[in-house]
Amino acid sequence: MLRKGVARSPLAGNHISDQLRLLFSTSQPQPFPLTPHYLINSKTPVDANTPAQAVYRTFPPGTEPRPSFRALQEERILTEFKESVVAVWSPGRLGGHHPQGGTNLDLARSQQNARPFEMPDGYNQLFGVERYRAVESLFDVKMALSDATHPAPPPAHTLPNLVQQSLSGVDVDIRSHLLANIVVVGGSSLIYGLNERLKQELESLYPGPRVRIFSPGSVVERKFSGWIGGSILASLGTFHQMWISKKEYDEHGPGIVEKRCK
Repeated sequence: MLRKGVARSPLAGNHISDQLRLLFSTSQPQPFPLTPHYLINSKTPVDANTPAQAVYRTFPPGTEPRPSFRALQEERILTEFKESVVAVWSPGRLGGHHPQGGTNLDLARSQQNARPFEMPDGYNQLFGVERYRAVESLFDVKMALSDATHPAPPPAHTLPNLVQQSLSGVDVDIRSHLLANIVVVGGSSLIYGLNERLKQELESLYPGPRVRIFSPGSVVERKFSGWIGGSILASLGTFHQMWISKKEYDEHGPGIVEKRCK
C-alpha cells in the first residue's frame, strides 16, 4: 500500500547549487565571481561591490588541479552560502501578491534584511531578494532561474506536488495520518524557513486535515538521516536476504536494486 506512495524529484542540493550559479552569473552590478580558496594566494579587503584585489595562485604546467577538484571546492563555497545567506520566503509565494497590495518580490526588495557574503578573493556583496530567489523553485517553478543548459523544472517536481503525488498513491483512509507525520531530513532541509513554508503550502492544498512536519533537532542527525537509517537497516538480522552480489548486479544491472528492495 505504501509502496505506491513513493515519489521522486531531482530538485535537491544540486538544483539549488545550479540556481546559485545562475544567480551569481547574472548578479548586478557585476557577476559574482566563484573563485575557490586554493586559487587565492593573498587578498586585500575591499568595499561591497568593488572588484577584488587578490593575488591569484598559479600552477606549473601539468600540475594544475583537475576540474573535478575545482568543482568540489566551488561546491564548498556554495554550501557555505546556502548555510549563511539563503532562506525560503514566507508567507505566500515570492512571485505572488501580499494582502497590503503589491507583489512579494517588491516587499522582499524593500525589507532591510539583506545579508552579506564574501568570496575567498575578498569580493563581497549584500544579498536581499536574491537569497529567497535561489530556492523559490522548490515551491514555484515559475520563479526558477534557467538557461539553455538548465531549463526550468516541471511543476510536478516541487516539494508540495511531491507530497501530493505520494498521498495520491495511498488509501484515502491513511492520508490524514501521513499528513500529520511528515518527516523532512537532508542537508537542504536545513535552509532557513523551509519547513514553515512547506507546512503553509500543504495547508493550502489540504485545508481540512492537520499538517505536522517533523525534523531531528540535531543538525548532524538531520543532515545524515539517510545514512543513519541505512546503517540501522543493514544491522537487522534479516537484511542479508536483500544483499546483492556483484555477479547479480553485473547480470541484471542497476534495476535489480529496485526489485530486491521492494
